[in-house]
Amino acid sequence: MSRAVVGMIAGMALGFAGYFGGFGAFVLVAALGAVGFVVGRFLEGDLEAGDFFRARDRRR
Repeated sequence: MSRAVVGMIAGMALGFAGYFGGFGAFVLVAALGAVGFVVGRFLEGDLEAGDFFRARDRRR
């Protein structure tokens, strides 16, 4: 499935949630979608757990 189709499905889900459930449902669906995206990237191997806990460089 292409990224455009996945984006369209996500947009439709957010639209339905916003229309039928209001703003709270919209935010809930968006947050769960973001969590699902991160978990999916982690399972595919694109992200590592250390990416979230590494200290940032303080170079200027």
